[in-house]
Amino acid sequence: MDQAIGRIVATRSLLYSIVGGSERKTFTICIGEPYLLAEGSVDFAFAPGAAGCSVSFIGLPEKQETVYGADGIQALELAVGAMDAYLRRLSRKYEFFFPDTGEPYIEG
Repeated sequence: MDQAIGRIVATRSLLYSIVGGSERKTFTICIGEPYLLAEGSVDFAFAPGAAGCSVSFIGLPEKQETVYGADGIQALELAVGAMDAYLRRLSRKYEFFFPDTGEPYIEG
């Protein structure tokens, strides 16, 4: 179950275009503040102190993702690491670029 992104603790702005297209649009990846999991908020068992961290894409028509960890530090660490994995998965549909140079964000 996705939680609202809440307070944003980190962002990265990039450009994207649909694969094969030429129009580039700006979007922002947002990592939300870790939050403690509550009973019934997820459909799996977890220990006290377990946390979730949301990764959302503002300006990119994709759904928010949530990463879970044993605590808030691990959830945040996993969310930062998962960001590039999500973009690699989405690179089947989109090409991503650095906004200042126009260079590809994902090589090869």
